[in-house]
Formats: sequence, C-alpha cells, structure tokens
Amino acid sequence: MARPFMKESASVQPDDVRIIRALQIAPRASFAAIATALGLTEGAVNRRYRRLRADGVIRVTGVVNPGALGQSRWLVRLRCRPGSVAAIADALAKRDDVNWVALGAAGCEVTCATQSRSREQREDLLGQRLPRTAAVLDINAFSMLRQFLGGRAHYWSALQGTLSEKEEAALGSCGSPFVESPVVTREPLSLTPEDEKLLDALAADGRASLVDLGAAAGLTPGRVSRRLDVLLRHRVVHIDVEIAPAALGYHARAHLWLRVHPSAVKSAGRALAQEPEIAFAAAISGPWNLHAVAHCRDLDELFEFTSDRIGSLAGLQSMEVSPVLKYVKQAGTRLSDDRLVEPSSSTRPRR
Repeated sequence: MARPFMKESASVQPDDVRIIRALQIAPRASFAAIATALGLTEGAVNRRYRRLRADGVIRVTGVVNPGALGQSRWLVRLRCRPGSVAAIADALAKRDDVNWVALGAAGCEVTCATQSRSREQREDLLGQRLPRTAAVLDINAFSMLRQFLGGRAHYWSALQGTLSEKEEAALGSCGSPFVESPVVTREPLSLTPEDEKLLDALAADGRASLVDLGAAAGLTPGRVSRRLDVLLRHRVVHIDVEIAPAALGYHARAHLWLRVHPSAVKSAGRALAQEPEIAFAAAISGPWNLHAVAHCRDLDELFEFTSDRIGSLAGLQSMEVSPVLKYVKQAGTRLSDDRLVEPSSSTRPRR
C-alpha cells in the first residue's frame, strides 16, 4: 500500500504525516523529542501539531477500556425508519458510553459500539432506551469476544513505512503496542475518585502535562506519573491518536461482517490485523463471528481489497460489506464533515 502522502488535501503535508506517525508510536512524547527523532525543529513540530489539531485531522485523547474494569463491550446494529437515522445517531453520539457511531450507506442503518462502565449503564441503553425508541425497527447486539487489532492509536498500519526504522527506534518503537488479549480481564481494577478525575483530564487532552493532570486530579505530578503508569500497564486507559482518515485521502470506509468456520476464527482475525487497510478487528458473538473496519482510498480499492485479500481468507464462508456513509463519532470524538471536533470543555494543548 502506498504511503499516505495526500494528493487530495493540500493542508496535510509529508512532514505532517511523519509527525502523526511519531505520535502513534509515542503519543505523549515532547515536541522536542519528536523533533530530534524526525530531524525537524521543535517549533516546526509544535506549529504543525497545533494546526493538525485545529483542522480536525488528529486528536490525542485518553480512551478508557471498560474490559479492564470488568465490563463487556458490545457492537450494535440498528435498522431505523427512513428519516430518523440522523437524530438517533446524534442522540447516541451524545452518550459517554457510546464510543463510536456510524451511518450506513443505505441511509437507514446505524452501527455503534458501547463502552459502558457499569452493567446498569449498558442495560439502560440496550435493554431500555433503544428498544423503546419508536423509530428503531430492529436491534442486533453482538458481544465482543476477542480483539485482534485496536487499542492505542489503533496502530493503523497504513502509516507504516512513513518513518525509517532508525526514526521509529528513536521514539521508542518496539513493535505494535497492541497485544491480542481477552476483552474482559479476569482481575478488574478498581478506580479511585482521583483516577476518575485523571481519566477525565486525559479524555480532554491525552498530551496534557503531568502538572495539568495533577491539578485536575488533586495529586502531585509525581503521584500522577506513578498512577498513570499503573492505569496504562493494566490497560484501563490507552492514549489514542485519533485520525480523520478522509484527511489522509481515505474516502471509502466499510464495516466488514464475516462468517468463518469456528476453527478459523483466530487465524482469520490475526490475518485481518496484518492488513494495512484494517483499523479494527474483533471476534464477536452472533451469526457473524468476525467484525472489521476497513479504510480505503476509493470504492474500487475497497472492492479489490475485499474480493482479493479478504475473500481469500482461509475458512471464510460469507461476508457482508457495509459501506459507511459517515462517522458521527469515533474513539469518543465527534466528527463534522469528516473532521474531528474538539469537545467544548477540552483545554488547548500546552506542549
């Protein structure tokens, strides 16, 4: 796959993409460290980052993993009455426990992912609110069983090759930071009130300084550093570099619903995770036992990718390609015209 140096957007330059890749590898690295690794000036990295963030191309944020707190994660497909999709998608996107929301190209389908922090919160959404919504004609909910690709920065491999091995090593790269693991941990971590405040501050700005995080959580910078290390090691939170794919020239997006032979679910999921076009892949419950999200430059590339490479997966029995009309929310961030929207309460970056 070609390097993502855009022809479609004059606002995103090759050095911008290199900075985005550097942030994928080390999302909280200082501008000085990124500049040294990439051979740029600290001022240039600072200016480019601020512009990319202001233009809605990237956003660095802390994303909580409910599985580390003992809660399951669910994918939900809603079939809605014509004309009601936008309102339902907007209502879902406003919820803190809904991580991403997409509109299907057919114009009557909404797909979303829940990130409920408690059983009561999840049951309120799936068992009460959605079934009682008159505009919702049909609900299908799938429990996530194993995640093969996702987590920190989604580590979207479409950007691999943007930096040299030496540049990546200078940023501390040691391979993909995501390791396949159970969705729900057997030993959930309990959060303190200070943890909750710290997570809220990271959600607003994943690059907030230790001083700012300490002020938000009521802790000293040293204690924040130690507690943040614990939360990261236990995967309670990951620092996500959310990217607007359209800004990098990826305009054809689709949800892939795959049915593979039960004995091939693991191998097929791991194969999906190696594909540059795939940003997310997981095993799920229900008639489709694998779900993936693909980003391609156009529909022709999507067709070639799904028919040639996905279609040849060992054990594949059937596949549904569901093109995305637009994303309303991804990784907890709202989108408008394919650009990430900063929450009104978030603070501006200081580093």
